[in-house]
Amino acid sequence: MSDVASPSTPQREVSERSTSQSTPSVTQRPRRLRRTETLRRMVRENTLRVEDLIYPLFVMEGEGQQEEVPSMPSCYRYTLDLLLEEVREVYQLGIGAIALFPLIPYDQKDNAGTESYNPNGLIPRAVRAIKQAVPDILLITDVALDPYRTDLTSL
Repeated sequence: MSDVASPSTPQREVSERSTSQSTPSVTQRPRRLRRTETLRRMVRENTLRVEDLIYPLFVMEGEGQQEEVPSMPSCYRYTLDLLLEEVREVYQLGIGAIALFPLIPYDQKDNAGTESYNPNGLIPRAVRAIKQAVPDILLITDVALDPYRTDLTSL
C-alpha cells in the first residue's frame, strides 16, 4: 500500500493543480478571436481567387505601340488602342479590376498638377474608352503627375 499515492499526498495535489491551470477544460477554452464577426472575418482562412486580383496596366500616348517598361521585364506600356484589347482579355479571364498607370510627358507635369484637370488628358480618355469597351470593369487610376519638384532643385 505504500507504493500507491493517496489523494492527500502533497505531490499529487500539486500535480493536479498544475494540470488544471495549464490545460483549460473544453468549456473554458479562450475564444478571444471568435468574439465578434469582424474578428472572425479577420482571422479566418483566406482564399485567393482570380476575381480578387487587380491587374496593373500601363498606358501611353500614340497608336499601335507596345513597349516594355524598362524597370519591369515582361510588363508593357500600351497605346490606348492596344490597351483596350488587353483590358478585354483580362476581363474575360475573370479579373474584374485594373490599376491604370499613365506615362505622362514630362513637359505636361508641373507642381500644381494642372494636367489632371484636362478632360482630354490621357487618363480621362483611357477611362472613357475602357468603360465603353468593358462597362463592368473596376478602374483604379493614377494621374502620374509627380515630377521632381522644380522649385526645390536649388536646395
